Amino acid sequence: MTFRRRDLLAGIAAATLPATARGAPPTLVADRPMAPPDWARLQRTLLRANAEACEAFYARYVDDRDQLRVFARWGANDGPDDAAEATNDWALLHALGGADRILDLAQRFWEGHLRQYTAARTVDVPIARQGMYAREFPVQMDWQHNSEGLTTFNLLGMSTPGDRTLLARTRRYADFYTGRDPIAHNYDPAHRVIRSMLNGSLGPMLRPATPLDWAGDPFEAGARFHMEHGETSYQQTLDHYAEYTDVVCDSPLNLQATTLGLNAYALGGGERYRRWALDYLDAWVDRARANGDMLPSKVGLDGRTAPDWWGGVYGWGFSPVVPQTGKREDRNRVPRAITAFMNAVLLTGDLGYIDLWRRQTARINAAAKRIDGREHTPTMFGPEGWYGWKPGPYRTNGFEIWYLRQHADDRAAAGDHPWLAFLEGRNPDYPLRALRADLDRVAARVAAREKDPTTPETRLADWPIDINPASVTSLVQLMTGGLHIARPPWSPTSPSQGGVPLHCRLRYFDADRRRAGVPEDVAALVHAMDDGAVEVTLVNLARDHARRVTVQGGAYAEHRIDSVTMDGRTLPVGARAFTLRLEPGCGTRLRIAMRRFADRPTLAFPWDR
Repeated sequence: MTFRRRDLLAGIAAATLPATARGAPPTLVADRPMAPPDWARLQRTLLRANAEACEAFYARYVDDRDQLRVFARWGANDGPDDAAEATNDWALLHALGGADRILDLAQRFWEGHLRQYTAARTVDVPIARQGMYAREFPVQMDWQHNSEGLTTFNLLGMSTPGDRTLLARTRRYADFYTGRDPIAHNYDPAHRVIRSMLNGSLGPMLRPATPLDWAGDPFEAGARFHMEHGETSYQQTLDHYAEYTDVVCDSPLNLQATTLGLNAYALGGGERYRRWALDYLDAWVDRARANGDMLPSKVGLDGRTAPDWWGGVYGWGFSPVVPQTGKREDRNRVPRAITAFMNAVLLTGDLGYIDLWRRQTARINAAAKRIDGREHTPTMFGPEGWYGWKPGPYRTNGFEIWYLRQHADDRAAAGDHPWLAFLEGRNPDYPLRALRADLDRVAARVAAREKDPTTPETRLADWPIDINPASVTSLVQLMTGGLHIARPPWSPTSPSQGGVPLHCRLRYFDADRRRAGVPEDVAALVHAMDDGAVEVTLVNLARDHARRVTVQGGAYAEHRIDSVTMDGRTLPVGARAFTLRLEPGCGTRLRIAMRRFADRPTLAFPWDR
């Protein structure tokens, strides 16, 4: 199946862009003095506080080889993917305007952890006996964990799109899943399936998984080490995965691999990465349509939806026993796959990929029933039908659906988030509260580091994650009008996760230093946005220096900026970006009219396109 919008965009090339989009973006000048807003001062304070705290974190938890100071082991709960998450949000912090030092540390750590887990080996787990990484990638793991481990990597291109090593590595990673790699036969292009839920640089697991495959070699769980999920022994760690056997199938979680295709394409790797991602996604759109508008969680290696379409690890019917309690816990992770369909919107401009999720929500809500006098809707499905009933309508992923579509009829399902209330003019104090909350979070993480009693011999790779001080949610929302899909849950209607692209309305670049992020002393606040426009205030807090900030439509320059209204005048732009010169102590409020998803995604800086 294809969408017409994708065919329309297939003919768009850089040569068709206006001249201003191929060289220096058009420049506007803001020369009206603006008293420094409190939110702007707090924003700059938060950028600095993040940088200082992250550097101190690095000194404590990373050694002089740029490797994590932990007991390195294989495991879905505390293995290589958790190590990679130690510097989550650092690359994003830099892309927003954080210190160059933070980008340097994030890059160094990525290289160091690759060396660390390439050298680390298992004794009992078969796949990792020659190294937990091969060719700089996990040898074999599921895409809940693979995607979390790629949280930093998938955003490095926002600051370093010209890095040839990054491009080569991104293409290599993506080709583990396009069918091109001669070793990792993960993808079957004829049936458009990834052949197992456990996959990686050494290929797919084509046998039922064992608890050992997931839990890793024996260790002193619950004795020498804190266990994030509450296990008190290694046996409980094994028992956690007793029902994680059904992996020889394709799963919606595997669609997270399309982010590698998106980034390879956006970095200039070639059209074939875009084509692969869309072919794979389109196969799942067809499967959902044939399955009554429900995205199946289990697809056979022949490309057909399995009779037990709800099956598979992390599927609609996945409710394993928790060994500590003996009770079953619902662990349906299918909703996480929406971010892959958001990739498809970036790659095509076609919101039809999100309509799939609206139809699925309608199907689930149609199954509602009254329990104790109140309407309940299901969250799970198994051999006996719907279960996992919760009060009220099913709204999971409602936030993402509304954000992408920007339709009024999706607004209720997005929930009553305080950020949305601010954008709608109902919560004017939100910027100050949100920025202070992130400052408090930085301080709390600093205090946790200072009081941390663990040593490298007594902590696992997941321990530093909750001490990492990087706190950027308010910055993403307020500066870019974007989504920060990360832990802890960022929206009451959405599952948090890692490894996904940044989705936002605006990005900024320092036009003088030729780097990503707002220039020094500059702050930005998105006040409102709808389908066709966004309103933002930009201010230069410096009293002795002008600053030039380039404003881009979208994280990947996917939104075409039609015009900018400033000081009552509307100026045509017709490009992916424009530059604003902020005179010393000056600021301005802009209304930026745009056509969302009008252009193909690229990570190239505005002056290099």
